[in-house]
Amino acid sequence: MNSPMNRVPSHPVIPRRAMVQAGAIGLLGFGMNHVSALRAETTNARPAKARNCIFIFLSGGLSQIDSFDMKPAAPERVRGQFKPIATATPGFEICEHMPLLAQRSGHWSLCRSLTHPFNEHFQGHMVMLSGRTPLPPAFDINKPSPTDWPSMAAIANAVLPARTNLPPAMILPERLIQPRLLKIPPGQGAGMMGAAREPWFVEAAPYRNDVLGAYPDYAFDNLDAPIPNKNIPFQAPNLSLPEGMERERFHSRLQLLDAIGSQRRALEQVASIAEFDRFRQDAVSLLADKSTQRAFDVHAAPADVQDRYGRNSFGWSCLMARQLIESGVSLVQVNLGNVGTWDTHGNAAEHLRDKLFPPTDRAVSALLDDLHDRGLLESTLVVMASEFGRTPYISGGPSYKTPGRNHWGGVQSVLLAGGGVQGGRVIGSSDKLGGSPLTMAQTPENFAATIYEALGIPRTAAWHDSSSRPHFVYHAEPIPGLT
Repeated sequence: MNSPMNRVPSHPVIPRRAMVQAGAIGLLGFGMNHVSALRAETTNARPAKARNCIFIFLSGGLSQIDSFDMKPAAPERVRGQFKPIATATPGFEICEHMPLLAQRSGHWSLCRSLTHPFNEHFQGHMVMLSGRTPLPPAFDINKPSPTDWPSMAAIANAVLPARTNLPPAMILPERLIQPRLLKIPPGQGAGMMGAAREPWFVEAAPYRNDVLGAYPDYAFDNLDAPIPNKNIPFQAPNLSLPEGMERERFHSRLQLLDAIGSQRRALEQVASIAEFDRFRQDAVSLLADKSTQRAFDVHAAPADVQDRYGRNSFGWSCLMARQLIESGVSLVQVNLGNVGTWDTHGNAAEHLRDKLFPPTDRAVSALLDDLHDRGLLESTLVVMASEFGRTPYISGGPSYKTPGRNHWGGVQSVLLAGGGVQGGRVIGSSDKLGGSPLTMAQTPENFAATIYEALGIPRTAAWHDSSSRPHFVYHAEPIPGLT
């Protein structure tokens, strides 16, 4: 039997082109009205002060030993080439190639003991993006499945009330796709919540199979192959509709702006119809609301602001995340790189030093500064994590000039800032080789609970499937000792 949330309401006949194009820029999508009852359930239980989260996801696997959990006393095959440097917090050291974050340690803390049992990319994506360690039933390592756990972004989009005409949760600058094989990692979508509740993807960086890293400044490829990054635009985004729906894509900022006038006129002709669904009416206000449109236009930011973040996909993505939080979006997931960008099996020291750490250090530091200066850091949790860490021991192979590290779910380091987190703290520790938790082991469930708590989602929150069965949001306690 279908629940009221899953019955598709009937609507007056509206020009198809107007509806599809309105949806293509953001607020037309099945599922917005279907979850209204669920949102009503949780709204009254939320704290009076709404809170936010920016989830920075480093797809590929950041090496904990080469970044935030260095082991200078370990054998050379473990400690690697990099040296630790002091942060602004006495006794707290991180990698020498993240000097800007080191200067700002008063804003952030680390969990050095997050662990799960999976060493494969798509398994790691599934558990870290969903916050659920057991793999879902009928899990397919090659593609998303309707039985997958929903992502944290999908859950937040369902259970949080919209503050403006923008959805509560968004993902940018692109959907994660495995290069060359063109596979989509499971864990990014709504899974068992149903296709109607897919999260919103901001397509500011159109996928290119030959490009990894923070283009146009910082190319990345494990094999050091030439990558034509210079002419790839970071453009005004498209908001993709849920899978299976018709859509038309705007491929440039000019096309988007040209379409606004005609679409506003078309939609205003039907906006007065009483039965016109109120969530679809939001499309009208989106088209007419210049402040909402500016939230996506990072190129309109002052030159010095763009310079501080970095004029590349990493910098612009973090800047867009800040603008979206200011515009009322509660959760923004920022993918710094696509699948494989941080997958440093070989040539690791060169790639981390020259191509990955510089834009990340710069963009995340600028984000923390901006949130602090604008009075938003206290109410905005910023977290940065990967699908797993890297092996303690360095290894090499015939495809690489110099060695690197392989996949390792045993332990990774997670950066946490804002949202009430006290800076300069270290939660948990790894063993002397950086291969497994030594104290205070934390799980993806603890990680997810930390995000949900920062968003103000109550511990009793649940979403309901098509059979009206409840599925609780929390599966563990938040990471302790941060506040």
